[in-house]
Amino acid sequence: MTVGPRKRASRFLKRERTMSEISVTLPDGSQLSVPEGATIAVVAGTIGSRLAAAAIAGRIDGRLADTGALAPAGARVEIVTERDADALGILRHSAAHVMAEAVKQLFPLAKFGIGPAVEDGFYYDIEIDRTFTPEDLGAIEERMRSIVAEEQPFERAELDKLSAQDAFEGQPYKRELIDELPEDEVLSTYTQGIFTDLCRGPHVPHTGWIKAFKLMKIAGAYWRGDSARPMLQRIYGTAWFSAGDLEAYLTRLEEAEKRDHRKLGRDLDLFHFDELAGSGLVLYHPKGARVFHELVEWLSADLYERGYVEIRTPHIYKADVWKTSGHWDFYRENMYPFQIDEGEGKEPADYAVKPMNCPGAVLVYANDVRSYRDLPMRLFEFGTVYRHEKSGVVHGLMRARGFTQDDAHIFCTGEQIVPEVKGMLDIVKFIMDTFGFEYMAEVSTKPEKAIGADADWELATGALMKGLEEWGLPYQINEGDGAFYGPKIDIKVKDAIGRVWQLSTIQVDFNFPARFGLTYRTAENTEAVPFMLHRAIFGSMERFFGILLEHTAGALPSWLAPVQAVIIPIADRHLEHCESLRARLIREGVRAEICSDNEPMRVKIAKAQQQKVPYMLVVGDKEAEADTVSVRERTAGDIGAMGVAEFAVKVRAERP
Repeated sequence: MTVGPRKRASRFLKRERTMSEISVTLPDGSQLSVPEGATIAVVAGTIGSRLAAAAIAGRIDGRLADTGALAPAGARVEIVTERDADALGILRHSAAHVMAEAVKQLFPLAKFGIGPAVEDGFYYDIEIDRTFTPEDLGAIEERMRSIVAEEQPFERAELDKLSAQDAFEGQPYKRELIDELPEDEVLSTYTQGIFTDLCRGPHVPHTGWIKAFKLMKIAGAYWRGDSARPMLQRIYGTAWFSAGDLEAYLTRLEEAEKRDHRKLGRDLDLFHFDELAGSGLVLYHPKGARVFHELVEWLSADLYERGYVEIRTPHIYKADVWKTSGHWDFYRENMYPFQIDEGEGKEPADYAVKPMNCPGAVLVYANDVRSYRDLPMRLFEFGTVYRHEKSGVVHGLMRARGFTQDDAHIFCTGEQIVPEVKGMLDIVKFIMDTFGFEYMAEVSTKPEKAIGADADWELATGALMKGLEEWGLPYQINEGDGAFYGPKIDIKVKDAIGRVWQLSTIQVDFNFPARFGLTYRTAENTEAVPFMLHRAIFGSMERFFGILLEHTAGALPSWLAPVQAVIIPIADRHLEHCESLRARLIREGVRAEICSDNEPMRVKIAKAQQQKVPYMLVVGDKEAEADTVSVRERTAGDIGAMGVAEFAVKVRAERP
């Protein structure tokens, strides 16, 4: 029988009463005396028995550690319970080990790759001599339940590199990972039951913590993501702290499946993807193109009011542009380069399809002499870009290889950065409030692969933070995730079923202007280099479209719906009048169609409902005589008769 942390802590205290004591610091800054050699579990027990029972892991000076880890004198110690942000990750990582043990029990010759926690779950990459079946998943899950019931402790050990190689004899993937480590590296392993894994940890105290879990699916995965390496089998699972949380997650998955934008794209005749065209390249149908057009027109009108002006730039540029910008050195693996014959006697020239729109804005700015009076210069463009995404990450509209960005590039002085950032945050609020998204901000700092001086990075990062603070939007820091040419603000939104998506980006760029030799005349008639701000509020138009479809389950707001009203004649004799009505509605700015199928009216209404059309206009003898329409709204049902002009005014008023 496994002894729980509370009992272990109690026994330790009784056994070690005569030992000298040390002091540790708690999260509130207070000092706590514990016996020398006390573990995280003992610290939790000293604070209180309920905390000891709830302790999953701990932090020692900010570093996650097992409950069995020793607390050094003077260390800052924090107890991790299931309410902690890292708790689910620890639970899921532990569940991956339990799954691997179950596989080892059932398939003793299995070879194991890696088994991390991921968003909403975990996986393990495994090699066996046949393909896993759904029945195998059931057997593995059942064996996992037995392992959980045994409350096996997760026992940590430290080995040198040579000992680790011996410990993983017969496990080539583990040995490969060990081979790549420095010779003097001290490795840690975790063992529970018959399974030992190469792992940094931490883990939950014992397998009994893993109560609510489910194995979800099997997929293929190349070892180390390399198509030239062996194909392993990846088993995905999920784990939660309670059966209720697991059930809620599975319900969310069912709801997400119904809302899948790829399915809605087909069902609502909006777009499709065709392997003949190429992976990740969307083909918009007339209805989808209309939604795209309405989004562009709506945002463009707002941008003109805010002092932006529109530009259009090429889809390809010579490599000279990308070399100057830095993309050729820092981003080429994501680009589509090619060569063009420049004519007789000339060498073919390197070109590339644009992965970003920024160089076009730079070249427009550079085409004339600029003064401080021209700044800020706000140039916007709905520009289509192409990026070489790996086939494994391409996912409908959410991760495409060709997509359009609502890009804007603002050239300004240093003093104008913060006001401009605040102005961009105004646009963020306008868009997110319009579509009903909750949103949050994240500031991404200098990445390892970057250009520019540290002082410039600090100035630019500070300006973004100040803009957020003065505007009043809280933010988190995402260390090292900025673009190679500058820090950025990422805006993340939460959809109707609680999923979080990254959308808007605001960046400060101090590199492009200098690299392209951009200047402006100051008030003192001297030359100065402007700052360049990049921003995309929708982000990728495709991604925004996909997120909006899933957020609304395809029921787009009336002003954005490709068909705002379907006219439904009660009988064939009303068709001619309906044609006249449609023409009048089109002139009034309402997108209307006629359902002329020879079917009962209830079937016509059901079809319109399935297509998520906001309004159904029923026309019979009475309506034709009175020149009205009987209006049905897609959720409210029958809302009464209206004149055609009155209905058109109502629909136009719904446009934000």
